[in-house]
Amino acid sequence: MSFSLQSRAFSILLIGLAATGCTATTTPPDGLTRPAAQQLPVSAASYAAQTDSSFPIPAVDTASVNPENLRQQVNYRTPHPPGTIVVDTENRFVYLVQEDEKAMRYGVGVGREGLEFTGAASVGLKREWPHWTPTPNMIARQPDRYAQWAGGMKGGPDNPLGARALYLYKDGRDTLFRIHGTNEPHTIGQAVSSGCIRMMNQDIIDLYRRVPAGSKVVVI
Repeated sequence: MSFSLQSRAFSILLIGLAATGCTATTTPPDGLTRPAAQQLPVSAASYAAQTDSSFPIPAVDTASVNPENLRQQVNYRTPHPPGTIVVDTENRFVYLVQEDEKAMRYGVGVGREGLEFTGAASVGLKREWPHWTPTPNMIARQPDRYAQWAGGMKGGPDNPLGARALYLYKDGRDTLFRIHGTNEPHTIGQAVSSGCIRMMNQDIIDLYRRVPAGSKVVVI
């Protein structure tokens, strides 16, 4: 290849790399993820079907999920100590801060209620297969859908809170903000009409196991 052709090829490569940088996923305000090639996604077996407290949890077809939304360990620089849950509503990720500037990252779906709270809180309650009651706002917006559940719905596979829920409290009061499972894994990575922060059931079970009640939560 002549010098001029080499120079042209090198220029094209630089342009391509610059374009890739412009289209990369937005970095969370207080964190930094590694390039996708260096991240450590969990295996497909982590999303296999299982039975939990006698309730079936269907397998997730990981081939149909954006790889970014699968649970994975990433580099993450943050001023928050290990054990903190950081909820990035804009980029639709939940980070569990770990040692050595790392975090376990989970893809999430964000509902309208999940955009109504920002700031610091704590995990006030943890529940397995939680009872669910729609908020007054949800009932007012969609009475045909939610009014029938004004008295609440028992936990189970059809419950919108899925297999687990973390209830966020601030100054001893329930914020009505939840991090919970979902029976609609296709909504992960999307903004949906109602609800808070939803995770695939296999992911919320994993997060639930890792964090005790009282854990700090930061919503950005």
